[in-house]
Amino acid sequence: MAFQFFDSILDAADSAVHSAVDKIGKAALFAKHTVTEHPGKVALGVAATGAAVATAPFVAGTVAAGIGATGLLGATASGTAISSLSGAALVKASLASLGGGSIAAGGGGMAAGTAAVVTGVVRTVATAAAGTVMAAASKDFKG
Repeated sequence: MAFQFFDSILDAADSAVHSAVDKIGKAALFAKHTVTEHPGKVALGVAATGAAVATAPFVAGTVAAGIGATGLLGATASGTAISSLSGAALVKASLASLGGGSIAAGGGGMAAGTAAVVTGVVRTVATAAAGTVMAAASKDFKG
């Protein structure tokens, strides 16, 4: 009885591994197809992601200020509503809030906020680029 139990566990594990290997193989075939059949779109996606990496640090303050101006970020450590601020104070408070709060309050400060915004911008662009390329490639993939 105990051997049947372990045998069924091993069969289930074997089935799961074979299924995962099959899916990985299909994903690899799709990736190969995408790159060989749509090199221009792949290159454009890579270029767009590279451009996002290069420019995101320069727009992080503007993006953070836009989020802060909506009132989504609450208040500063001193109790001032971030949405009531303007200019550099809005940018700095928004970045600090996105970074988990000011360094003095135990958060990551503006540097962590900038990193969070840069990561978000790059991920958004990379995901959009990858989705566009995969949508085009999936139309003619017969794998």
